[in-house]
Amino acid sequence: MGEKDLTEKILEDYNDIFADIVNVLVFKGKQRIKPDDLENTALHSQYRSDRTGILHEQERDVAKYWLNGKVKLAICGLENQTAVEPKMSLRVFGYEGASYRGQLEEKSTVPVITLVLYFGNGHWKAGKHLKDLLDIPEGMEEYVNDLKINVFEISWLTDEQISMFKSDFRIVANFFVKKRKNKNYRPDDESEIRHVDAVLKMLSAVTGDSRYENILSDGKGPVKNMCEVAERLEQQGREEGRKEGREEGREMLVYELVRNQTITLQQGADVLNISVKELEEKMKDVGTWEEKLTYENTLKQWMLNRFLLEGPLPEELTKEMIDQLVVYRKPSISQIIVYDSVEDIKCEIKKSHIKNR
Repeated sequence: MGEKDLTEKILEDYNDIFADIVNVLVFKGKQRIKPDDLENTALHSQYRSDRTGILHEQERDVAKYWLNGKVKLAICGLENQTAVEPKMSLRVFGYEGASYRGQLEEKSTVPVITLVLYFGNGHWKAGKHLKDLLDIPEGMEEYVNDLKINVFEISWLTDEQISMFKSDFRIVANFFVKKRKNKNYRPDDESEIRHVDAVLKMLSAVTGDSRYENILSDGKGPVKNMCEVAERLEQQGREEGRKEGREEGREMLVYELVRNQTITLQQGADVLNISVKELEEKMKDVGTWEEKLTYENTLKQWMLNRFLLEGPLPEELTKEMIDQLVVYRKPSISQIIVYDSVEDIKCEIKKSHIKNR
């Protein structure tokens, strides 16, 4: 099983989340199932392929017994889908068949239901009946058992439905509805998140955006709600933009220093931690000297890319830096591209000025 599959299930495995999902989607918001009424049931079952004879294992996402005291009332299962699965009815038929088969020696048999939670932005366009997949010979249809799957399009839930949720799943459902309506949606839900770790991991798994889970290990402490999540995402974006700008400007400056023979190819390759051959190839890819910026503009662009997100540089300070660096540029000047602040560059300018007096 993939890590993504496991991550999607963590949140729904909490009894408060599981009960909330079933209460809203099945019982229309009535609090029929309490968290303490739930008990885990087997997720694994096996079947043998008629074609290969190989024994295969199938596993539900999440499944639990609904109990009244010690009396089992039903088996409820949840299946997560981020994409439409044309043969989903076959999969559900297999899961539910295994659950019924497991009750053969029980004194009583309880119903089995499966809720398919679809997180895609579009509608579920595949068939929802087993018979949709079958090419039934004429005259046999009335004797072929059918199965209808219960698909819930989370991104298309109504505001009324979302308001019925009492757990963190309301935050999750609200996120996907808002995201469908506006792909640039900035999370603005101020509700406190109870299962922060599980919610962020699920958002990363379902959206494919690892930034949500990265919040858990960014060293900046826990978040309490989606507003704080949005702020952390923006911080990550600024840091990533600064890093990309630094790297882009760093490479451009090295190319420029090599072209005007301020540093050698080997020195440039060492700075970028690549081979001389790789550096030559990269320089060919970016075009000829005439197509590139002048030394002054390259340096200025690098400075802006590197430091703009820390606050705009005063125009006169930028020009002053460029003028001095152009006058005093030496092989050692190439080292400024690895410095971390404007003050570091000013110190380098001062040192270069002193050396060249």
